This record gives sequence, structure tokens and C-alpha cells, in this order.
Amino acid sequence: MANPKKKHTPMRRDMRRSANFKLTAASLAKCSQCGAFVQPHHVCPACGFYGGKLVLPPKTTKKKGKE
Repeated sequence: MANPKKKHTPMRRDMRRSANFKLTAASLAKCSQCGAFVQPHHVCPACGFYGGKLVLPPKTTKKKGKE
């Protein structure tokens, strides 16, 4: 196996590594029920539907006050 004759500088090493580093935006799809943007193959956090069926019931908030 080949060995380097001299040590590569950190700059050269980092330039080589940075050529493969790319950030990609998350892909989004519209929910068929409410139209909110959702990641594909995930339950919609806004309405709780997945594949046209209710999977998670909507969250109810408790009101503070006298009971």
C-alpha cells in the first residue's frame, strides 16, 4: 500500500474533506387533509393524518381556571 512521503498540511486535508460536505434541504410534501408541509412518509403534526386516515387524535389543551 502506498504511503505519503510527506505530511499533508491541515489546510490540504480540510480542503479535500470539504469537497464532499454538502447540506441538502429536507424534502417536503403537502398534507392531503390540511395542506400543511410534511416530510414524506410521516404523520402530519398539524392534523394527525397519514395516508388519508386519522392516526393521531388532535391534541387538546387544558385551560387554567376555576373548575
